[in-house]
Amino acid sequence: MPKKNQMGAKQANADDDGKGAAAADAGSAVTASAIAASYDDQIRPLLDAVDRLRHLKSSGKSSVLESLAGISLPRGQGICTRVPLVMRLQDDPSADSPKLQLEYSNGRVVATTEAKVAEAINAATAEIAGSGKGISDAPITLVVRKRGVPDLTLVDLPGITRVPVQGQPEDIYDQVAKIIKEYIAPKESIILNVISATVDFPTCESIRMSQQVDRTGERTLAVVTKVDKAPEGLLEKVTMDDVHIGLGYVCVRNRIGDETYDQARVEEERLFKYHPLLSKIDKSMVGIPVLAQRLMQIQAAIIAKCLPDIVKQINDRLSRSSAELDQMPQDLNSVADAVRVFFHIVKQICNSLEKVLVRGDFEEYPDEREFHGTARIAEMLSGYAKKLPAQCPTSSDEPFLMEEVRILEETKGINLPNFLPRSAFLVLLKKKVEKIEPVPQDLANGVWAYVEGLVMKILLKHSDNFPQMQSPCRRAVQSLMEKARARSAQYVRELIAMELVADYTANPDYMKTWAEIMKGFDKFMEAVEDTSKPTRITLEGFGEVDVSHLRAYADLAGKAFDLRARLTAYWKSIVLRLVDGLALHVLLSVKLLVEKDLEEELGNELLANKLAGVEKMLAPSPSTEERLRKSIVLLRQSKEVVANIMDRISAAGEV
Repeated sequence: MPKKNQMGAKQANADDDGKGAAAADAGSAVTASAIAASYDDQIRPLLDAVDRLRHLKSSGKSSVLESLAGISLPRGQGICTRVPLVMRLQDDPSADSPKLQLEYSNGRVVATTEAKVAEAINAATAEIAGSGKGISDAPITLVVRKRGVPDLTLVDLPGITRVPVQGQPEDIYDQVAKIIKEYIAPKESIILNVISATVDFPTCESIRMSQQVDRTGERTLAVVTKVDKAPEGLLEKVTMDDVHIGLGYVCVRNRIGDETYDQARVEEERLFKYHPLLSKIDKSMVGIPVLAQRLMQIQAAIIAKCLPDIVKQINDRLSRSSAELDQMPQDLNSVADAVRVFFHIVKQICNSLEKVLVRGDFEEYPDEREFHGTARIAEMLSGYAKKLPAQCPTSSDEPFLMEEVRILEETKGINLPNFLPRSAFLVLLKKKVEKIEPVPQDLANGVWAYVEGLVMKILLKHSDNFPQMQSPCRRAVQSLMEKARARSAQYVRELIAMELVADYTANPDYMKTWAEIMKGFDKFMEAVEDTSKPTRITLEGFGEVDVSHLRAYADLAGKAFDLRARLTAYWKSIVLRLVDGLALHVLLSVKLLVEKDLEEELGNELLANKLAGVEKMLAPSPSTEERLRKSIVLLRQSKEVVANIMDRISAAGEV
């Protein structure tokens, strides 16, 4: 709950709204906590049911919170103001005395008592937020098990402060505001906005903050403290409601000094009964018991509003669980039964995989993209094709054709001068192909990683009723995938080796592309040999190039140009073979895996050694059937409880 910014951290539990000593004996009317005395008979069944469904989270300032709970928290020390304090009240009819424990820091549990709760919370706060004055959004949960209190969660949040004190970070306001908004933003939360009667309501920081998330005020309840400090005009403030507090106001007097809760309630009643100004406020708007009653009524209304949706969710879950139970297999009594069920499961697995990996049928998984196998593999193949360079790779920092010139110089021999050495072409081809060798290997690895994950998920789904067989099935799939990866790796090596063994293609585009490029040969040679011509020219297939450096190699420039033209034209054939060849290999391998390989591997793993694998299916295991039956019983009980609650609320006219 947001607290007014005028209150310092050390005042969080010391809102002393009354004065004078407490009465000696308040009588039986106030011996129980305020919440336990508020319509307990009508609300109790509702709260007990919602203990599981916990749709309500109320917020409360420390001193108001302790008054509601009847638990004595330390006062005047600011122990809870630096981290959220979640107080979870739980009814425990067998408890002779309150049982308290703190939960924080990822599961740490510390038992404590009323006498030591201050020390325990101080220690937890220091551990979470440090020993200074900084804050943290990590909560401390105080679980209070006590006879006579309903299940209710109250959250005390750090107080709003705009000006950091010594030891606090400069952005303390932003940190506090962020924590508060995280708790008050959910629409099922009730904002218990504790404000002092001494402040101007329209300019109150906590009211402005709650209005940011609850503009209509429909889930904000204002609790006014320090009423005896500023009684003048309070009646008008809480009745005119200039700030739109939808759930209304409750004026309270908190405990002072060492007062007991019974004494504090007597003094509170006396204050609002006899004070000349405060006594004029309607009795339905004053006192901690009234506040407890209002919280109970609000909680009941919110839960009642949620009940139809809860009933729908219970019915849906009940239908699913019942259908799943009906589909459970009969108990296995022999190895023959186990073998029959094993082959049935394998058939289901292979059928599902054939749908998603071969046929592109996703009716079993319409909204789960990771199960749309053909689409995902097609995406991988498309990405693979884009990663392969469409143009023959060249060195960007090397002048035009100089790589070819160097190779020609090193491969020249005793032969006719106008012949292009085939060895030069093969040397260059090898260098270019080796640059892209990792790309097809990466695709194969990616495809099999995806397929393995998909096979595992579908296998586990269909073998869910027999967890005993999942471990050997997992081994079989892993072994199969290792073989598939090895075959694909070998195929990729062969693809690359085939490209290096010879320069061959029957693709007519090769000669067409080469001829188009060679149309610029004369223009190129003229620019190289005629020093009066410009050295920057535009050539088909190469774009704009500078040939000035080639004038020193005029005898080799023509061969270098022809060599580059042949490589450029031939590169398209290489890329096409790498893409088509690997794509067809992947598709065939996946098809064989689904139609033959997987069934064989699973059979070898589970049917070997005298059917040792399937015999495990006869062994007792954590029963899915038992879990489903328990779930159905619990759901039916919950459905009955909720139905009774709705009938009771309807009969009482509270809906």
